[in-house]
Amino acid sequence: MAFPKERRRIMRTIGQRIVDALPGLDGIAEKVQPKVQEAVQGGGTPLRNALDGTWLGTPLHPALTDVPIGSWTAALVFDGLDLVSGSKRGKAVRNAADASLAFGVAGGFLAAAVGLSDWRYLSGGSRRMGVAHGLLNATALLLSTGSLAARAAGRRSAGRLLFLAGYSFAGMSAHLGGELSYGYGLRVNRNVFEKPGPDGFTPVLKEDELPEGEMRRVEVEGVGVLLSRASDGRVCAIAATCNHFSGPLEEGRREGDTVVCPWHDSRFSLCTGEVLDGPAVFPQSLYETRVRDGNIEVMEHQENAQKMVT
Repeated sequence: MAFPKERRRIMRTIGQRIVDALPGLDGIAEKVQPKVQEAVQGGGTPLRNALDGTWLGTPLHPALTDVPIGSWTAALVFDGLDLVSGSKRGKAVRNAADASLAFGVAGGFLAAAVGLSDWRYLSGGSRRMGVAHGLLNATALLLSTGSLAARAAGRRSAGRLLFLAGYSFAGMSAHLGGELSYGYGLRVNRNVFEKPGPDGFTPVLKEDELPEGEMRRVEVEGVGVLLSRASDGRVCAIAATCNHFSGPLEEGRREGDTVVCPWHDSRFSLCTGEVLDGPAVFPQSLYETRVRDGNIEVMEHQENAQKMVT
């Protein structure tokens, strides 16, 4: 039982050592992050939702990173086959290696753009690790692009060496990407770590304490629930903590039957929990409601994202 914990501790040390070996990360972040925020914000809500993956219902960056990693791994295999194949098969294998490398470079630039968007909200240790992750990726892209140029100029051996160096940097960067997700919880649904709430209807508020157009946070069985009265008079309830970065939704602004998180402007439906605008990509946990004897009662919804398997 102790070995997995010790292994995780060792792996985290490796990631931290990579970050520690790159001084000045905070200085880079302080100069670059405001420009990234300004660029993404200036593109409007459609661009932000596209980059964040709101339309996909899951973060976009992790999906895009599979493209360069998979393509470059294929290129590595084809380069190896090229070295051992005969002259008859060599041309076809070389073409496959070059095509895989080029496809990975194109995917790498796209993944980098989306990754910058994800990084715009980070701070502290996660921000530093994000800068290191980006620098390693940029180096991998530069070396891989140089490899393509060398191959096109007929310097195939040099091209292979440049690519191997780039692949190594990409591997280190991928490790830091995993550290950001699993170590810092970047782009995960924060609601799933909350308690599921009551499994039966539980009184939480007097009905007359929730006027039309208002939102109220209540605590029930260790979970925060955001109550609201919809425009049609229904009482609605969703998780009060934003699943993106744990922002307090009760402090957000209400727009019709939606609420906008005060931290990063994610917008959710108050009655369904559906995410309407990012950077959040996951719906808010939903609760069933009813009014009985002048009291508002809530219980967990059967599809509640907070439901834990025990």
